[in-house]
Amino acid sequence: MAHGYEEGRLDLPFVGICTFGKYPYVSDWDAIDADVAVLGAPYDFGCQWRSGARMGPRGIREASTLFAFGHAGAYDHEDDIVYLPADKTRIVDIGDADIVHTDTTKSHANIEFGVRKILNAGAIPVVMGGDHSVNIPCINAFSEQEPFHLVQIDAHLDFVDERHGVRYGHGNPMRRAAEKDYVTGLSQIGIRNVSSTAKDGYEDARSMGSDIQSVRQFRKLGVEGMLARIPEGVRYYVTIDIDAFDPSIAPGTGTPSHGGFYYYEILELLDGLCMRGNIIGLDLVEVAPDYDPTSSTSTLAAQILMNTIGRILHHR
Repeated sequence: MAHGYEEGRLDLPFVGICTFGKYPYVSDWDAIDADVAVLGAPYDFGCQWRSGARMGPRGIREASTLFAFGHAGAYDHEDDIVYLPADKTRIVDIGDADIVHTDTTKSHANIEFGVRKILNAGAIPVVMGGDHSVNIPCINAFSEQEPFHLVQIDAHLDFVDERHGVRYGHGNPMRRAAEKDYVTGLSQIGIRNVSSTAKDGYEDARSMGSDIQSVRQFRKLGVEGMLARIPEGVRYYVTIDIDAFDPSIAPGTGTPSHGGFYYYEILELLDGLCMRGNIIGLDLVEVAPDYDPTSSTSTLAAQILMNTIGRILHHR
Protein backbone atom coordinates (compact mmCIF):
# COMPACT_ATOMS: atom_id res chain seq x y z
CA MET A 1 0.00 0.00 0.00
CA ALA A 2 1.43 3.39 -1.01
CA HIS A 3 2.10 5.91 1.74
CA GLY A 4 2.74 8.91 -0.51
CA TYR A 5 6.54 8.81 -0.03
CA GLU A 6 7.45 7.80 -3.58
CA GLU A 7 9.05 11.20 -4.25
CA GLY A 8 10.31 11.84 -0.72
CA ARG A 9 8.43 13.06 2.32
CA LEU A 10 6.71 16.43 2.28
CA ASP A 11 8.14 17.22 5.73
CA LEU A 12 6.15 20.39 6.42
CA PRO A 13 7.54 22.95 8.93
CA PHE A 14 5.36 21.71 11.81
CA VAL A 15 6.49 18.09 11.34
CA GLY A 16 9.61 16.42 12.69
CA ILE A 17 12.61 17.38 14.81
CA CYS A 18 13.76 21.01 15.01
CA THR A 19 17.31 21.23 13.75
CA PHE A 20 18.25 24.62 12.32
CA GLY A 21 16.46 24.91 8.98
CA LYS A 22 15.88 21.14 9.20
CA TYR A 23 19.45 20.65 8.03
CA PRO A 24 21.26 17.45 9.08
CA TYR A 25 22.29 17.04 12.72
CA VAL A 26 25.93 16.10 13.30
CA SER A 27 26.70 14.90 16.83
CA ASP A 28 30.34 13.95 16.10
CA TRP A 29 32.25 17.24 16.04
CA ASP A 30 35.22 15.50 14.42
CA ALA A 31 33.02 14.55 11.44
CA ILE A 32 31.78 18.00 10.36
CA ASP A 33 31.69 18.10 6.56
CA ALA A 34 29.89 21.26 5.48
CA ASP A 35 30.26 24.84 4.32
CA VAL A 36 28.37 26.19 7.34
CA ALA A 37 27.93 24.66 10.80
CA VAL A 38 25.37 26.02 13.26
CA LEU A 39 26.11 25.82 16.99
CA GLY A 40 23.84 26.73 19.88
CA ALA A 41 25.33 28.57 22.88
CA PRO A 42 22.49 28.57 25.45
CA TYR A 43 24.37 30.57 28.09
CA ASP A 44 22.75 33.61 29.74
CA PHE A 45 24.56 34.12 33.06
CA GLY A 46 26.18 37.30 31.72
CA CYS A 47 22.89 39.23 31.84
CA GLN A 48 22.57 42.46 33.82
CA TRP A 49 18.76 42.67 33.47
CA ARG A 50 16.33 39.99 32.25
CA SER A 51 17.67 36.49 31.70
CA GLY A 52 16.11 33.95 29.34
CA ALA A 53 18.42 33.92 26.32
CA ARG A 54 19.44 30.39 27.26
CA MET A 55 16.25 29.40 25.42
CA GLY A 56 17.32 31.35 22.33
CA PRO A 57 18.87 28.47 20.33
CA ARG A 58 15.80 26.30 20.87
CA GLY A 59 13.45 29.11 19.89
CA ILE A 60 15.44 30.03 16.78
CA ARG A 61 15.66 26.41 15.68
CA GLU A 62 11.91 25.98 15.96
CA ALA A 63 11.25 29.23 14.09
CA SER A 64 13.77 28.28 11.40
CA THR A 65 11.69 25.30 10.34
CA LEU A 66 9.33 27.81 8.69
CA PHE A 67 12.19 28.52 6.27
CA ALA A 68 13.07 24.88 5.57
CA PHE A 69 12.63 25.21 1.84
CA GLY A 70 12.73 21.55 0.93
CA HIS A 71 14.12 20.87 -2.52
CA ALA A 72 13.51 24.21 -4.18
CA GLY A 73 15.81 26.59 -2.32
CA ALA A 74 14.68 30.16 -1.59
CA TYR A 75 13.93 32.22 -4.68
CA ASP A 76 14.18 35.99 -4.19
CA HIS A 77 12.42 37.67 -7.09
CA GLU A 78 13.92 41.09 -6.30
CA ASP A 79 17.46 39.71 -6.68
CA ASP A 80 16.42 37.03 -9.21
CA ILE A 81 18.58 34.61 -7.23
CA VAL A 82 17.80 31.20 -5.73
CA TYR A 83 19.47 31.20 -2.32
CA LEU A 84 20.21 27.95 -0.47
CA PRO A 85 19.58 25.60 -3.42
CA ALA A 86 19.38 22.06 -2.07
CA ASP A 87 21.92 20.60 -4.50
CA LYS A 88 24.61 23.15 -3.55
CA THR A 89 23.87 23.89 0.11
CA ARG A 90 25.98 22.13 2.74
CA ILE A 91 24.75 23.25 6.16
CA VAL A 92 24.74 21.18 9.34
CA ASP A 93 23.47 21.72 12.87
CA ILE A 94 25.95 20.40 15.44
CA GLY A 95 23.71 20.97 18.46
CA ASP A 96 24.68 22.99 21.52
CA ALA A 97 27.84 23.63 23.47
CA ASP A 98 27.59 22.12 26.93
CA ILE A 99 26.72 24.77 29.52
CA VAL A 100 27.60 24.35 33.17
CA HIS A 101 25.18 26.40 35.24
CA THR A 102 26.82 29.37 37.02
CA ASP A 103 30.26 28.46 35.63
CA THR A 104 31.20 31.15 33.12
CA THR A 105 34.76 29.95 32.54
CA LYS A 106 33.84 26.35 31.72
CA SER A 107 30.74 27.28 29.72
CA HIS A 108 32.70 29.78 27.61
CA ALA A 109 35.47 27.21 27.12
CA ASN A 110 32.92 24.70 25.84
CA ILE A 111 31.55 27.25 23.36
CA GLU A 112 35.08 28.06 22.16
CA PHE A 113 35.76 24.33 21.75
CA GLY A 114 32.74 23.96 19.47
CA VAL A 115 33.67 26.95 17.32
CA ARG A 116 37.24 25.67 16.98
CA LYS A 117 35.91 22.29 15.81
CA ILE A 118 33.89 24.08 13.12
CA LEU A 119 36.90 26.12 12.00
CA ASN A 120 39.11 23.02 11.95
CA ALA A 121 36.58 21.43 9.60
CA GLY A 122 36.88 24.40 7.23
CA ALA A 123 33.29 25.48 7.80
CA ILE A 124 31.85 28.89 8.69
CA PRO A 125 30.63 28.99 12.31
CA VAL A 126 27.14 30.38 12.90
CA VAL A 127 26.48 30.60 16.62
CA MET A 128 23.07 31.17 18.19
CA GLY A 129 23.14 32.68 21.69
CA GLY A 130 22.69 32.97 24.54
CA ASP A 131 23.57 36.41 25.84
CA HIS A 132 26.19 38.57 24.16
CA SER A 133 28.99 37.26 26.37
CA VAL A 134 29.04 34.15 24.16
CA ASN A 135 30.76 36.30 21.56
CA ILE A 136 33.87 36.28 23.77
CA PRO A 137 34.61 32.55 23.30
CA CYS A 138 33.58 32.82 19.63
CA ILE A 139 36.25 35.47 19.02
CA ASN A 140 38.78 33.55 21.14
CA ALA A 141 38.33 30.57 18.82
CA PHE A 142 39.75 32.58 15.90
CA SER A 143 43.17 33.05 17.55
CA GLU A 144 44.91 30.89 14.93
CA GLN A 145 42.99 32.34 11.96
CA GLU A 146 43.77 35.29 9.69
CA PRO A 147 42.87 38.78 10.99
CA PHE A 148 39.39 40.18 10.48
CA HIS A 149 37.25 43.29 10.95
CA LEU A 150 34.42 42.98 13.49
CA VAL A 151 30.96 44.28 12.54
CA GLN A 152 28.59 44.60 15.51
CA ILE A 153 24.88 45.29 15.02
CA ASP A 154 23.50 46.19 18.43
CA ALA A 155 21.71 48.78 20.58
CA HIS A 156 24.52 48.71 23.16
CA LEU A 157 28.26 49.34 22.82
CA ASP A 158 29.26 46.40 25.07
CA PHE A 159 32.66 48.00 25.63
CA VAL A 160 32.90 47.87 29.42
CA ASP A 161 36.39 46.84 30.55
CA GLU A 162 35.52 45.77 34.08
CA ARG A 163 32.60 46.47 36.39
CA HIS A 164 32.48 45.08 39.94
CA GLY A 165 35.18 42.62 38.89
CA VAL A 166 33.14 41.32 35.94
CA ARG A 167 35.11 41.08 32.68
CA TYR A 168 33.19 38.37 30.79
CA GLY A 169 29.55 39.45 31.03
CA HIS A 170 27.36 40.65 28.18
CA GLY A 171 28.57 44.24 28.60
CA ASN A 172 32.20 43.29 27.91
CA PRO A 173 32.49 41.39 24.59
CA MET A 174 33.48 44.20 22.23
CA ARG A 175 36.18 45.37 24.65
CA ARG A 176 37.56 41.84 24.86
CA ALA A 177 37.48 41.58 21.05
CA ALA A 178 39.23 44.94 20.55
CA GLU A 179 42.11 43.68 22.70
CA LYS A 180 42.88 40.90 20.21
CA ASP A 181 45.72 41.57 17.79
CA TYR A 182 43.83 39.68 15.06
CA VAL A 183 40.81 42.02 15.29
CA THR A 184 41.83 44.88 13.00
CA GLY A 185 38.97 47.24 13.86
CA LEU A 186 35.30 47.45 14.77
CA SER A 187 32.18 48.88 13.17
CA GLN A 188 29.57 49.29 15.93
CA ILE A 189 26.20 49.97 14.32
CA GLY A 190 22.85 50.80 15.92
CA ILE A 191 24.21 52.07 19.25
CA ARG A 192 21.63 54.31 20.89
CA ASN A 193 19.88 55.74 23.93
CA VAL A 194 21.18 54.93 27.40
CA SER A 195 23.92 52.37 26.86
CA SER A 196 25.51 49.87 29.22
CA THR A 197 28.83 51.60 28.52
CA ALA A 198 29.83 54.93 30.12
CA LYS A 199 31.40 57.84 28.22
CA ASP A 200 34.96 56.66 28.89
CA GLY A 201 34.07 53.36 27.22
CA TYR A 202 33.10 55.21 24.04
CA GLU A 203 36.39 57.10 24.16
CA ASP A 204 38.28 53.86 24.66
CA ALA A 205 36.40 52.21 21.79
CA ARG A 206 37.29 54.99 19.35
CA SER A 207 40.92 54.99 20.49
CA MET A 208 41.06 51.20 19.91
CA GLY A 209 39.84 51.44 16.32
CA SER A 210 36.05 51.55 16.53
CA ASP A 211 33.60 53.45 14.31
CA ILE A 212 30.36 53.99 16.27
CA GLN A 213 27.11 54.80 14.47
CA SER A 214 23.60 55.08 15.90
CA VAL A 215 20.42 54.09 14.08
CA ARG A 216 19.75 57.73 13.21
CA GLN A 217 23.31 58.22 11.95
CA PHE A 218 22.98 55.01 9.92
CA ARG A 219 19.78 56.28 8.32
CA LYS A 220 21.38 59.60 7.40
CA LEU A 221 24.25 57.73 5.77
CA GLY A 222 22.03 55.13 4.11
CA VAL A 223 23.14 51.54 3.61
CA GLU A 224 25.71 52.47 0.94
CA GLY A 225 27.11 55.25 3.10
CA MET A 226 27.44 52.90 6.05
CA LEU A 227 29.12 50.24 3.94
CA ALA A 228 31.59 52.85 2.67
CA ARG A 229 32.79 53.36 6.26
CA ILE A 230 33.64 49.65 6.60
CA PRO A 231 36.97 48.40 5.17
CA GLU A 232 36.55 46.77 1.76
CA GLY A 233 37.88 43.44 0.55
CA VAL A 234 38.68 42.05 4.00
CA ARG A 235 37.41 39.27 6.28
CA TYR A 236 34.43 40.13 8.48
CA TYR A 237 33.13 38.59 11.65
CA VAL A 238 29.53 39.71 12.26
CA THR A 239 27.86 39.76 15.67
CA ILE A 240 24.14 40.60 15.81
CA ASP A 241 22.35 41.42 19.04
CA ILE A 242 18.62 41.06 18.39
CA ASP A 243 18.05 44.21 20.46
CA ALA A 244 19.53 46.16 17.54
CA PHE A 245 16.04 45.76 16.07
CA ASP A 246 13.14 47.83 17.31
CA PRO A 247 11.13 46.19 20.12
CA SER A 248 8.03 46.58 17.95
CA ILE A 249 9.36 43.69 15.84
CA ALA A 250 11.71 42.07 18.38
CA PRO A 251 10.31 42.32 21.92
CA GLY A 252 11.73 38.96 22.95
CA THR A 253 15.03 40.11 24.40
CA GLY A 254 16.46 40.96 27.79
CA THR A 255 17.28 44.64 27.23
CA PRO A 256 14.90 46.08 24.58
CA SER A 257 15.74 49.57 23.34
CA HIS A 258 13.28 51.67 21.35
CA GLY A 259 14.38 53.43 18.20
CA GLY A 260 15.84 50.32 16.59
CA PHE A 261 16.31 48.92 13.11
CA TYR A 262 13.77 47.23 10.87
CA TYR A 263 14.33 44.06 8.89
CA TYR A 264 15.33 45.33 5.45
CA GLU A 265 17.84 47.86 6.77
CA ILE A 266 19.93 45.08 8.27
CA LEU A 267 19.33 42.58 5.47
CA GLU A 268 20.62 45.14 2.94
CA LEU A 269 23.63 45.91 5.13
CA LEU A 270 24.49 42.21 5.45
CA ASP A 271 23.94 41.63 1.73
CA GLY A 272 26.33 44.52 1.03
CA LEU A 273 28.92 43.07 3.40
CA CYS A 274 28.75 39.72 1.58
CA MET A 275 29.58 41.51 -1.67
CA ARG A 276 32.16 43.86 -0.11
CA GLY A 277 34.28 41.23 1.63
CA ASN A 278 34.18 37.76 3.15
CA ILE A 279 32.07 36.93 6.21
CA ILE A 280 34.00 34.23 8.04
CA GLY A 281 31.91 33.92 11.19
CA LEU A 282 28.56 35.01 12.55
CA ASP A 283 26.74 35.01 15.85
CA LEU A 284 23.22 36.15 16.73
CA VAL A 285 22.50 36.66 20.40
CA GLU A 286 20.06 37.81 23.09
CA VAL A 287 16.90 36.17 21.75
CA ALA A 288 14.79 35.40 24.84
CA PRO A 289 11.65 33.72 23.49
CA ASP A 290 9.66 33.81 26.72
CA TYR A 291 9.21 37.59 26.47
CA ASP A 292 7.49 37.27 23.09
CA PRO A 293 4.40 35.05 23.04
CA THR A 294 4.03 35.65 19.29
CA SER A 295 7.46 34.09 18.52
CA SER A 296 8.07 37.01 16.15
CA THR A 297 11.52 37.65 17.65
CA SER A 298 12.65 34.06 17.07
CA THR A 299 11.22 34.20 13.54
CA LEU A 300 13.14 37.42 12.83
CA ALA A 301 16.35 35.83 14.13
CA ALA A 302 15.87 32.73 11.99
CA GLN A 303 14.98 34.79 8.93
CA ILE A 304 18.06 36.99 9.31
CA LEU A 305 20.32 33.97 9.77
CA MET A 306 18.89 31.98 6.85
CA ASN A 307 19.07 34.98 4.53
CA THR A 308 22.59 35.88 5.60
CA ILE A 309 23.87 32.32 5.22
CA GLY A 310 22.22 32.19 1.78
CA ARG A 311 23.97 35.37 0.69
CA ILE A 312 27.34 34.35 2.13
CA LEU A 313 27.26 31.10 0.17
CA HIS A 314 25.89 32.69 -3.02
CA HIS A 315 28.40 35.55 -3.18
CA ARG A 316 31.27 33.14 -2.53
